[in-house]
Amino acid sequence: MSGHIPVDDSCLDAFQELKGRRDVNTVVCRLSDSLESVVLESMGNLTHDELLKTLPADEPRHVVHDLLFASPDGARQEKVVLISWCPARATAEEKSAASSGYASLRDLLEGVQVYVPATEMSDVQYKALVSRSS
Repeated sequence: MSGHIPVDDSCLDAFQELKGRRDVNTVVCRLSDSLESVVLESMGNLTHDELLKTLPADEPRHVVHDLLFASPDGARQEKVVLISWCPARATAEEKSAASSGYASLRDLLEGVQVYVPATEMSDVQYKALVSRSS
């Protein structure tokens, strides 16, 4: 698959809600059934453990998450993270579409501060995300 695949407006609207509201800290997008676009799956105020549970073992997802953490000096930090979840069990076609969708989201989502390509749960553990964000 060459080029970027389109991102549904619902994903962009949800991202704007994440940026503007305190009760939304996570937006989960998935590939459409035809693998031809990125569509909104869910949005909400998730704990880190709940975020991990949204990641299927065999399908890609794109997650925008407002990560809160303390820096080494104890200062409160907040970073918007875009996670491209593409597990090893995803099909080659899904991996290609997910890569294209990730590129589209990177181009469209202004305000994302950290980009995380993830293929294993260890890539998205809280400490790993904080390490990438510091």
